[in-house]
Amino acid sequence: MRSQPELSVIVPAYNEQARLRPTLVSYLRYFRGRGEAFELIVVDDGSLDSTTAVVERVAADTPEVRLIRLAENCGKGYAVRSGVVNARGRLVLFADADGSTPPEEFERLRHAIAAGADVAIGSRVVRTDGVSVRTRLHRRLIGRAFHALVRLCGVPDIADTQCGFKLFQGPVAHVLFSRMRTAGFSFDVEVLMMARLCGYGIAEVPVNWMHQPGSRINLATDSIRMAWELLVIRARRQRGEYLAPHVAPWSAPPPTARAVAV
Repeated sequence: MRSQPELSVIVPAYNEQARLRPTLVSYLRYFRGRGEAFELIVVDDGSLDSTTAVVERVAADTPEVRLIRLAENCGKGYAVRSGVVNARGRLVLFADADGSTPPEEFERLRHAIAAGADVAIGSRVVRTDGVSVRTRLHRRLIGRAFHALVRLCGVPDIADTQCGFKLFQGPVAHVLFSRMRTAGFSFDVEVLMMARLCGYGIAEVPVNWMHQPGSRINLATDSIRMAWELLVIRARRQRGEYLAPHVAPWSAPPPTARAVAV
């Protein structure tokens, strides 16, 4: 039986053939250098390009890499959840495929976990010396409007819910993602809201972050979709739907979708 790795890194990817390999190489180099056992799980969310082929080429010579391939695009939340439920690490980190957050920022989050937090989330809003965030003005303005809606969902004290760099104690990740229902981009808010409901400690940690060209987010349509998801999350919370694990099918992919581990 394989021993439990110290860390599972989840990387959701959709049509990321151009940006994914440098991110994987960077993360593999960094985490191998730490000298602790880890696994890197890439979830291909039904990509239409060569994302899977990129991962397979890296995985051919890299035993730490695992691929989960979804037959159709199901959403970032669904992809991250698929990775988490297959993760074996004592700690679970998920990070974006574009490499906007350097892997070295993991140390900031791990220090927060070591200090007693159950969940440590990277933040582009909280600032400290030695941290640089390079983003665009229109994204900051949309982010402020989004945060106003986030307050309605029960996480008013978190400045940046959407940074794609979050670390969980392993058992905590499995508890939260077993209750998760949102398949789209607003899943972060849902997970953090559930963490509050469960009484888990959340640390918001400033991290270095740089905007990467080639984003898959359409600011017009996806902003509207995310706003609707927040209203749905709030309604579910009021109905008490997050008090127990979600065993029944949730936002399920089409019947043809399947996961393949490599």
